[in-house]
Formats: sequence, C-alpha cells, structure tokens
Amino acid sequence: MSVMSPDWIDDLPRDRLIAEFSVWSADLVRLGEDLGRVDPYVDILHIDVADGHFAPAMLFFPDLVAAVRKISARPIHVHLMVDDDIILSQIDQFADAGSDLISIHVENDAVADAALEILDRREVAAGMVLKVDTPVERIKRFIPRLRFVTLLGTAIGVKGQGLNEAAGDRLLQARQLIEEAGTKRRTILAADGGIREHTVSLLRQSRAETLVLGSLAFNAPSLDERMTWLREL
Repeated sequence: MSVMSPDWIDDLPRDRLIAEFSVWSADLVRLGEDLGRVDPYVDILHIDVADGHFAPAMLFFPDLVAAVRKISARPIHVHLMVDDDIILSQIDQFADAGSDLISIHVENDAVADAALEILDRREVAAGMVLKVDTPVERIKRFIPRLRFVTLLGTAIGVKGQGLNEAAGDRLLQARQLIEEAGTKRRTILAADGGIREHTVSLLRQSRAETLVLGSLAFNAPSLDERMTWLREL
C-alpha cells in the first residue's frame, strides 16, 4: 500500500523540473548505496516493469519495489509494460509492494478501465503511458482519471536510442488535451526516453513537467551540478 499522503502529487514542485530518477540506470549490484547517493536530488523513483512480450526487456518485479520501499521515503512510480492478460494481477502485486503511482499503457485499452478501477480502489495514483507511435488523441477519454500522462520518446523498453523528432509536438498536444479536460486534480505531463543533454531543453520547452532521468543523472560527473542545471530549465 502507498505510504504517501493522498496529496503528494499536488505537492510536487511547480516552479522547476520534477526530478524522476529511473532505477533501471542505478548500480543494481549496489542498489541501496546508489539510491542513497542520489536521494537528496530525487522527487520520484521510477521503476520499469516489462514482461518480455509487451516490451522486449524483462524487468523488474514486486519484491524489488518492496525492497526499495524499505530504504526510500520517495514516491515510487511503477511503469507497467506488460500484456493485457496479466496486467490486473500485476497492479495488485505492485500495489501490495508499496507503489505510490502505477502507470499502465493506453495500448492496454481492452483492460484499461478495469485497471483504473483497481487503482482507484487500492488508493494508488493512476498514470498512463503512450508508445512513441501511438496517436496522442487516444489518451483523451482517460485524462480525468489520471494523475500522470507519460509520452515515450523512443521505442519501448530499449536503452540508448535517439529522441523521436515528433516528441516535442506530441508533448504539446498532450498538454493541450490535459488543459481541455479541465480536471481539478493536477495531472503531470512526463517525457520518458531519449533524455540527453541536447534534448532536455526541447522537452522542457514542450511543457514536460518531469523527465525520466537515467544515465543523465546516475552517470553525471557531478550530480549536484547536473541537477542545478536541470532545475534552472
């Protein structure tokens, strides 16, 4: 069960980029130590989950989330990249493990309504992610039920790719849909994939409120200098 206040998303920074750190880029051999190192800079910990079918990678599992929950007081955002037939059971397992926010994919539309109902019942914040080639309009009907909307800027589940050239325009389109929805609760717009020194300004200018930071944060020569720069964007 989530350990965060129900208002934790509303309390996230509004005057700077929200710092969402991807655990996939941490030192997995010394995970506790590495998360402790970056903790002063983190607003959200992002944990990817992939089944090897919906996405080509295979990572991570509920026990890892439960272990991270024991050593970190930061909100945990689980991004589920799994097939429809297991997604509902996965939501329950990751909610039990201590997730504060669980994002499913809009491409899971056959089970999306049931998934969002479980998240609401479990009192876990709901998010939704769009693959890089999925029309942004598909998110529209779900927005009133979401706290996070994340747009992928690269092919799903593969590290080291360049940012898709349409990423900025897609973020602007998503922001417009969020504003048109007129939801009273805050809905965060996030960018994930292709986050590099030369792309972050474009993504921020395209109204992303958070970027899922991987090697850009964990491998920074000086994390203090890197985060100062990011927060000034």
